[in-house]
Amino acid sequence: MILAAAAALMLYVTNERGGTITVIDTATDKVVNTIHAGTRPRGIFASGGRLYVAVSHFRDKPTRDRDGVITIENDRVVKRFDCGIDPEGIAVTGDGGRFVVSNEDAGTASIVEVKSGRITPLVTGTEPEGVAISHDSRWAYITAETSSTVTAIDLKSSRVTTNFLVSTRPRAAAFSPDDTRAYVTSEIGGAVDVVDVKTHRVVAKIKLGAKDHPVGVVLSPDGKRLYTATGRGNGVAVIDTATNRAVQMIAAGSRPWGIAITPDGKKLYTANGLSNDVSVIDTATGRVIRTVKAGDGPWGLALQTRHEVRNR
Repeated sequence: MILAAAAALMLYVTNERGGTITVIDTATDKVVNTIHAGTRPRGIFASGGRLYVAVSHFRDKPTRDRDGVITIENDRVVKRFDCGIDPEGIAVTGDGGRFVVSNEDAGTASIVEVKSGRITPLVTGTEPEGVAISHDSRWAYITAETSSTVTAIDLKSSRVTTNFLVSTRPRAAAFSPDDTRAYVTSEIGGAVDVVDVKTHRVVAKIKLGAKDHPVGVVLSPDGKRLYTATGRGNGVAVIDTATNRAVQMIAAGSRPWGIAITPDGKKLYTANGLSNDVSVIDTATGRVIRTVKAGDGPWGLALQTRHEVRNR
């Protein structure tokens, strides 16, 4: 018998209403596990073999419920962080040393040191939601849905640099591969705002259809295509980043929210909150090739390679 290490790319789906995380093997697009995460898991981020999940409540032994972030390794909860009330969006710095989480009800964002658990709270706009960190780990953008603003945090100094206006009810943000641009989705505004990261100013607005309500957003690995889930629009808008124009609309499940793309850019996934499933989209054809049943209220998505020991 020879033991061999095999790498499997897994998709992790937070189920907001169900309090679970559905694990899907992307090679087969079949569910292989379910993790119990606590109350209302939403934001999820993969970094360095760990998953970071924002939960409204987790049980701290023996009896106390607390808001915060849990980390998961090998499909098991291994650590819990206090980091402010009602956490929602989350992102981790490139070196894995810190994470930033939005605290929706508090109107703050928390920078958390992973090793020490030290928290630096910062005031943001009203009802902060989405969190994005630039690839160089210099900037964190926090979208605030009620004030229609984005808070730019300088992660070198751990201070707020500015707050700037975007279209109505921003939900998520993503940085271009070279960090010169950021893309901010606005659900009620029906638009994606293009931001100059150097100046933290909106330089273009990409308007979508009247029924489209952009929420989750992800870029292709080469940065040439931007994909945004359209929520109640029940689809995914495909945007050419060279022209800042929508070039395709792909039908998905009911109220797609979270969105993720494989490292090779060949498959796109959406978390469909009302149909309780995940759509698997072939980016070459722009079609749904499979629908995978998830838990109750799929919200966020993260892809992570899991190394397994198998018999050969």
